[in-house]
Amino acid sequence: MIHFMRDFFMGRDFLEVETPIRCPGIIPEAHIDPLLSESQYLQASPELCMKRLLSRNFKNIFQICKCFRKEERGPRHLPELTLLEWYATDATYLDLMDHCQGLLRHIAARLDMGTTLTYQDFTIDLKSPFDRLSVGEAFHIHGSKSAEQALEDGSFDEIMGFEIEPHLGKKRPCILYDYPAKLASLAKLKPENQKLAQRFELYVAGIELANGFTELTDPVLQRQRFKLENKIRTHRDQPALPMPEKFLADLKTMPEAAGIALGVDRLAMLFCNAATIDEVVAFTPEAL
Repeated sequence: MIHFMRDFFMGRDFLEVETPIRCPGIIPEAHIDPLLSESQYLQASPELCMKRLLSRNFKNIFQICKCFRKEERGPRHLPELTLLEWYATDATYLDLMDHCQGLLRHIAARLDMGTTLTYQDFTIDLKSPFDRLSVGEAFHIHGSKSAEQALEDGSFDEIMGFEIEPHLGKKRPCILYDYPAKLASLAKLKPENQKLAQRFELYVAGIELANGFTELTDPVLQRQRFKLENKIRTHRDQPALPMPEKFLADLKTMPEAAGIALGVDRLAMLFCNAATIDEVVAFTPEAL
């Protein structure tokens, strides 16, 4: 499967890159706790370094790498996971949606699986255009309250996880798009509606597979958003994370671009019809 990922991107003139997984600074995020390696951090994503490559005139790049999330363990979660991340210059989140559709079809075809994907009790149609559903529409159809109400009372993640996600991607992969601006600290906002961000997630059989957005390239605004993420952390008695100054400096010369991260382990679950993530890795944390 990983071989066919490389085949897909190299066939579209993307360059495979490699960046450090251990860095003195990472993305300040309210909902992800990093792992320390001596005085540095193990990356939760290669995002910062890959964007810094864009600022140095790299165009279309991808990477398959190990990432780390503290205390993330469950049927679909590992503290050490494999991510596929790619960036395209002069692109938006709409282009990434097309990439996702092409990538899944390419892998299925190269695995001789045709145009359908069978996962547990679902038969997923990969040939038809992927479904596209806005976050606002998803809350209206499946949620017990609106997205605005859920944001206000702090129940957004709970409703998303228990009421909405199980319905997504049951017949065709589903692209859930236009997230509230508060939930997209690294994404550009929609010009016509500043309450929404150009962010989407890809779901297949109720499983979140990828998270992508049109990149924010304003260093002043990005610093403000990082400060807000740290403020949320401190309110939760979590330590604030250092500001990634070199990334913010390089952001001044970063071109317009879009980027996305896709969970390789979860994709392997889908293509192997595996009920849990444990079935698709050579060693679980408990086996080490």
